Amino acid sequence: MDTLQYLGQGFDVALSPNNLVTALAGTTIGTIVGLLPGLGPINGVALLIPVAFALGLPPETALILLASVYLGCEYGGRISSILLNIPGEASAVMTTLDGYPLARQGKAGVALSISAWSSFIGGMIATVGVIVFAPLLAKWAVSFGPAEYFMLMVFAIVCLAGMAGDKPVKTAVAVLIGLMLSCVGIDANSGVYRFTFGSLGLSDGIQFVVLVLGLFSISEILMLLERTHHGQTALKTSGRMLFNLKEGSSVLATNLRCGVLGFIFGVLPGAGATLASAVSYMSEKKLAGDSGRFGDGDLRGLAAPETANSASACGSMIPMLTLGIPGSGTTAVMLGALTLYNITPGPLLFQNQPEIVWGLIASLFVANIILIVMNIPMIKLFTRILSVPNWTLVPAIAIITSIGVYAVHATTFDLFLMIAIGIFGYLLRKLDFPLSALLLGFILGDMMESNLRRALSISNGDLGILFSSPIAIGLWALVAAMIALPFWRRYRAKRSAKLANA
Repeated sequence: MDTLQYLGQGFDVALSPNNLVTALAGTTIGTIVGLLPGLGPINGVALLIPVAFALGLPPETALILLASVYLGCEYGGRISSILLNIPGEASAVMTTLDGYPLARQGKAGVALSISAWSSFIGGMIATVGVIVFAPLLAKWAVSFGPAEYFMLMVFAIVCLAGMAGDKPVKTAVAVLIGLMLSCVGIDANSGVYRFTFGSLGLSDGIQFVVLVLGLFSISEILMLLERTHHGQTALKTSGRMLFNLKEGSSVLATNLRCGVLGFIFGVLPGAGATLASAVSYMSEKKLAGDSGRFGDGDLRGLAAPETANSASACGSMIPMLTLGIPGSGTTAVMLGALTLYNITPGPLLFQNQPEIVWGLIASLFVANIILIVMNIPMIKLFTRILSVPNWTLVPAIAIITSIGVYAVHATTFDLFLMIAIGIFGYLLRKLDFPLSALLLGFILGDMMESNLRRALSISNGDLGILFSSPIAIGLWALVAAMIALPFWRRYRAKRSAKLANA
């Protein structure tokens, strides 16, 4: 009953005229950012954080804006994947496998509409999951002390590396780089300058906005400059613009399964939409067996990653709100936005500021409804926006990025630092290191250090406090399991290869 009462309070916040207009603006901006190849939700959310702060938006309105942009980007990322075979972001890679073949078969309208519907179902399933599980997790999280929080963050980092598919080592290295960058600046306890190299500009550490925009926007500009032209044009939509009842019913079971699976991956710290879409696609492919045409235009192959993407985006709000741990790279950016408003996420947030939490949860419903209503009638318009050439796109990104960074402290040092970080991020991308893992390490680094110090202060320096509670012991077991997972995968792959050759 309390949950329904709080949810009603959240809808009062989300449906206020200002917040409703904010959600509409956020979903529109997010869809455009998502459909432009390479930008993605992290860039969209990062660019709007200084805008929201500069406009003086209240915290609940700012969070509604950022969440709407996040969901809009998940919707928009499918458009370039289907029409151009260019993923708008990493999580949309799986969408190209069956979306583009459908477009080439003259079913672009059907593909775009079924993907929008799948995203809607995934988002609604996950939002219901947030309502059911977030308060429960918030009550359970009250029992967490500094030692448990430290272990939870260790688990998040190890989990990201352990589930990173074919590059766990590179993911782990990226996380360690992020942890190292979080140590730059004055030590809060001792006052010692760390990794500043005598520069006053680094004495306060690397600013979050500078790191995010450097890693993602500047490196993306350098990636775009590699392409002299698009090389492809948008495919014309022919035939029906909407899927029919038979096509919708054929993917309904896929929507339900992948909605739940995507929600689980969203709740799991560090997993994110990319892993959710990949696992959902592969599981549906196995279930389909010989009856499927995955890779040649199977609607289930399109519905699976799209449902999982949106479900993961909504599910990732749970660890961010209840535990203060980002469930994805984008929620890591949103976590930084909370710090700008001096809001500490965690279980007490549900008690002390319920209007922020439940307003955000209610806005997920509102944003999903806005997106499904807005996306389907605008399919033809989306194909025109995709024709924006790189020579126009690159300077626009550069201008918006520079304004966003300069607005924080109004120093040219931040601009030069952003460029240096961007070049470094570009090199990491060329070497196939995941930048979202680096960002996650940077976000968690300061919190890990402070919680470890608190735990050691409580125990007078005794490391045994890290093993002193059932929660901590359980997290140690999960850490060990995630470390062993890549080695187990490698063993199974070698065993399968031997049996196939026998």
